[in-house]
Amino acid sequence: MKAKTFFNIIPGEDTCCILLYGDIGDSYGTITSAQITRELMAAEATYKNIDVRINSIGGEVYTGIAIFNALRASKANITIYVDGVAASMASVIALCGKPVYMSRYARLMLHSVSGGCYGNTRDMKDMISQMESLEDTLCDMYADKLGKDKAEIKSSYFDGTDHWLTAEEAKISGFIDGIYDADPVPEESTPEQIYAIFNNRLNEPQNSLDMNLEELKKRPQFNDCVTDAEVLARLAQIEAKADKVNDLESENSSLKAQLKSFRDAVEEEAAAARKTLLDAAEQDGRINAETRPVYENLLKEHPDDGKKALASLPTKKMVRDVFPGNQTAEESPWERRQREIRDQYHGK
Repeated sequence: MKAKTFFNIIPGEDTCCILLYGDIGDSYGTITSAQITRELMAAEATYKNIDVRINSIGGEVYTGIAIFNALRASKANITIYVDGVAASMASVIALCGKPVYMSRYARLMLHSVSGGCYGNTRDMKDMISQMESLEDTLCDMYADKLGKDKAEIKSSYFDGTDHWLTAEEAKISGFIDGIYDADPVPEESTPEQIYAIFNNRLNEPQNSLDMNLEELKKRPQFNDCVTDAEVLARLAQIEAKADKVNDLESENSSLKAQLKSFRDAVEEEAAAARKTLLDAAEQDGRINAETRPVYENLLKEHPDDGKKALASLPTKKMVRDVFPGNQTAEESPWERRQREIRDQYHGK
């Protein structure tokens, strides 16, 4: 879908985002009722959910009413975000979002209908009558959103003064349903500065952040996230978990190194013990060089069974074991005769 100059449509799986930035007016504004209605109807054919992001100082009342009715009659689920300023007629358009969210740095402005004419006193009276009638209509629209009496709305906001509401004030009064965090804007910024800051988005790549959020919403971890603020909050939770995972991985690596060192020490001690047992068994004749590997493997795989097997082997007694020290064995007749011959030979 080709993007228009007054807004962008950012595609998603079942949600698209429309930027509603600029002046409202069929005769002079960058936001016209005909263009928005056409684009909205085209978007409805593809998307079940439509996010509308507003940054507008208002404009023509009749154009705004047409846009309001088009959004309200949409078959899609309309969620409205006030990014910078929703002033005058733009504040009325914001009412038709279900729900409506506002940046904590943004402003909502309500005031009496303004207009003028050229002519005689009758013309002037007719213009005043039209303006009063429009104010009644706008009061009805505000009253439906706030659940208040039209007369109360008129006395509070249609008194000839501009009423600028912060996000918190708008939420308390019932104009919006929640507050989300947008790009940082200084708290002391004037409405004109906020309007200019958010309008700069039109000169940047088309809402890559929103596109990324739409992609994230497709992932199972974000299935229950309805708003961008909820997606960002879930990302913060995932980031916090990732930090913990990194710490755990570092600790795990350290513990693995310690465990390896401990296992190496245990194996070295076990190898020394096996060598001691095998050396003793080979020395007393229970095993020899050929059978030693068999019992070494047995000790390594099954230490207890290996020890029992070695202990059950008979020892081969040596002459030195039978006749230790100076003790001599009894001579056989042949050995005695040989000794006598040696003695006679050495005696001569």
